[in-house]
Amino acid sequence: VQLQASGGGLVQAGGSLRLSCAASGRTFGTYYMGWFRQAPGKEREFAAAMSWSGYSTYYADSVKGRFTISRDSAKNTVYLQMSSLKPEDTAVYYCAGRKRPSLTTTPDYHYWGQGTLVTVSS
Repeated sequence: VQLQASGGGLVQAGGSLRLSCAASGRTFGTYYMGWFRQAPGKEREFAAAMSWSGYSTYYADSVKGRFTISRDSAKNTVYLQMSSLKPEDTAVYYCAGRKRPSLTTTPDYHYWGQGTLVTVSS
């Protein structure tokens, strides 16, 4: 499976961005799609995830109420709508896919996109 992330950029605090993650290849057997982020000098951290079916979504406390993960099954694309952005949301955002039927907020995912940079200015 190949994941292609896009949509990052520079935005002012309080603004919005939508990230996209297009999946190609053998996506059969994917149970969860997630978004992680890594700020400079920090470890990669969980932001959001959803079941491949789209029925369940999960968010880190730091983004709950501001970020929304969704999926367009026809396009095999997962989105992360980010609103009310804060400078502390500045990071490289990665999408990832997990082949096990259990959610994890650790980076124990099986395939990763290349990352897209989000910069939030104050």
